[in-house]
Amino acid sequence: MNYQHGFHAGNHADVLKHIILLQLVESLKRKETPFCVLDTHAGRGRYYMHSEQAEKTGEARGGIFQLIGVPGLPAAIKHYLQAVAADNPVGGLLVYPGSPLLVAQAMRAQDRLLCCEWQHEEAQPLKALFANDARVSVVGRDGYAAIKAKLPFKEKRGLVLIDPPYEAQEAEFDAILKALLEGLQRWPNGIYAVWYPIKQRRSLQAFFRKVTALPIKSAFVAEVLVRPDDSPLRLNGSGMLVINPPWHCDESIQPVLPVLAKLLGEDQAGSAFQWLKKEAK
Repeated sequence: MNYQHGFHAGNHADVLKHIILLQLVESLKRKETPFCVLDTHAGRGRYYMHSEQAEKTGEARGGIFQLIGVPGLPAAIKHYLQAVAADNPVGGLLVYPGSPLLVAQAMRAQDRLLCCEWQHEEAQPLKALFANDARVSVVGRDGYAAIKAKLPFKEKRGLVLIDPPYEAQEAEFDAILKALLEGLQRWPNGIYAVWYPIKQRRSLQAFFRKVTALPIKSAFVAEVLVRPDDSPLRLNGSGMLVINPPWHCDESIQPVLPVLAKLLGEDQAGSAFQWLKKEAK
């Protein structure tokens, strides 16, 4: 199942992914020197909330709509809601910005975004979206191959976002591990963020073990389960793996997780934060 398709725009998985993505970008912006972001599976960049498909699934009603107007939210959730609002009319939510648009809106003049999208029907609207933005490049190619071709960035700072469709889940994890190893060999100090679906969480343990065997100094996973992880047939939650996280960024991410579980989850919802490997300071 392709979790990145517009049918699911603004669902609980998007909320978690985009909150963490924006925190990573904000961490990069603390230094004046430029950075680059590579989005390996960029999608079309903007999704219409009232399209027939989006209305049919209604997933945003269990996602971003549950956060709007809630008082006392953590700063990272407020920042995310402001970023989404920036692409909408005041007081409305007509479109949902995907990862590339959120990054582009957050970047500065000196920063750069490289988007890869293999599917032509997604790549064309993405190219149109950024046609007048010289900071953004869109290429219709395999995102995993781009890791080999584009790393290290000339900027020497930046982030690789890996957010694939997981159409064949086990094979996708193998492809991710291969791409991460390739990337780390070429650019060991880069930040790598990987979104992953959770159906049955225990099935992820082998993936985590293989991640810790990579040549990395630090990595964490941040997860939100909206329902018990007891069915392989539905998306019960999602997580983000962050390799080489910026210093202290976990402190803004951890408080978000139980709040999202409470606001977006059903009975027995929960959250987890775990360091797979932590560099001694």
